Amino acid sequence: MASQRVMVLYNMTMKSAQGAIDKLNGMLMNDKQVYVGHFLRKQERESATGTTKFQNVYVKNLSDSTTDDELKKVFGEFGNITSAVVMRDADGKYKCFGFVNFETAEDAAKAVESLNGKKFDDRYVGKAQKKSEREQELKRKFEQTAKEAVDKYQGLNLYVKNLDDTIDDEKLKELFSEFGTITSCKLCRPQ
Repeated sequence: MASQRVMVLYNMTMKSAQGAIDKLNGMLMNDKQVYVGHFLRKQERESATGTTKFQNVYVKNLSDSTTDDELKKVFGEFGNITSAVVMRDADGKYKCFGFVNFETAEDAAKAVESLNGKKFDDRYVGKAQKKSEREQELKRKFEQTAKEAVDKYQGLNLYVKNLDDTIDDEKLKELFSEFGTITSCKLCRPQ
């Protein structure tokens, strides 16, 4: 069985890339149907396949007088709560953040969507995350911003998969050149 080979074509214009997608996606090349579409990074492909499920909600920017019961009362209208806690320091003084854990992920998502940024101590409401998850999310946002800047100024990249082993860089570049100038292309080999 031949390994799946992919190629990414870089820096095509939006118009030429869309023309290549429209004409070549699904075509047969050496008896193999190829896929041609907009290039997406792995993180983007993964995030497009589903939403993150969570039940624990993080709440920050609470006043220093907010109690567990007040937190439970406000969030209770969105579903059954298994716990609601405003964090305290070593002296027992309330800190300005807490956690609300719902029985279902759907109720947690409703609460985040409804309460984030709304008046109740002018708080932030979001999925409770580990430090590593927060860092990963910030990294993804930074990479997305960088990618958008690159895409805006350098054109569009295409992803082509299901290539036959006989197709090389030159053959594919020749096939796509009718849609515009291709500044570079890279055949990715499985590892």
